[in-house]
Amino acid sequence: MSEQSLGTLHTQYQRLLQRLEANEREFRRLGRAVWRVQEDERRRLARELHDGLGQNLTALKHRLAQLAPLLPNDPSLRAHLAGSIALCSETLEDTRNLSRLLRPPILDDLGLELALQWLARSIGESSGLSIALEIEPLPPLDSELQTLLFRVAQEALNNASKHAQASNVLLRLVARGGRLQLQVVDDGRGCDPELVLRSGGGLSGMRERLRLHGGELDLHCAPGSGTRLRAIVPLQDS
Repeated sequence: MSEQSLGTLHTQYQRLLQRLEANEREFRRLGRAVWRVQEDERRRLARELHDGLGQNLTALKHRLAQLAPLLPNDPSLRAHLAGSIALCSETLEDTRNLSRLLRPPILDDLGLELALQWLARSIGESSGLSIALEIEPLPPLDSELQTLLFRVAQEALNNASKHAQASNVLLRLVARGGRLQLQVVDDGRGCDPELVLRSGGGLSGMRERLRLHGGELDLHCAPGSGTRLRAIVPLQDS
């Protein structure tokens, strides 16, 4: 093959690589746009639950309480009213919890570190897990990156509380060499990592979401030996 032909092939190869890279950037841009729309919808629903349904339930609870002095001295009627108020209170708390899980206001208002503290405390109190946090000082992070890391942590801690049968969990977030590293380690029963990541569940979705930001997700575990999840994402993704 002549030198000219080799040069032509090399040029064509370089053009093909450029097209593939451009397509990859476009795919990642579109994927990230889809995630942004989903998070915006979560934020809207959370606000409607809190400001709409939540406020209506609060008003209903107060109105029911105002009926108590007006009732005749009938133990049965008063018991029904007390039960209705209690049910209203439980539903109000469930609504608030659902609103926070959809999109915790603390993430938008106070940032990732305090949002992770709230998440660990909330899951720990509801599940009995002992969750330790190690968060080193972080550089300024944009809203999209904070949301990404929060969702990965949320999925990992939910898995530890619901499936791992763990007693202790460590969540660690550090910045190293221009990359953020989030680690979640538990002392639970472990799992088959390949099966988990191929299942199409939450961690599989988080791995794809990290890839859209130039990141990666590693899962190391074996039956009976706990689980170690590590998510790595660049601070600045081109």
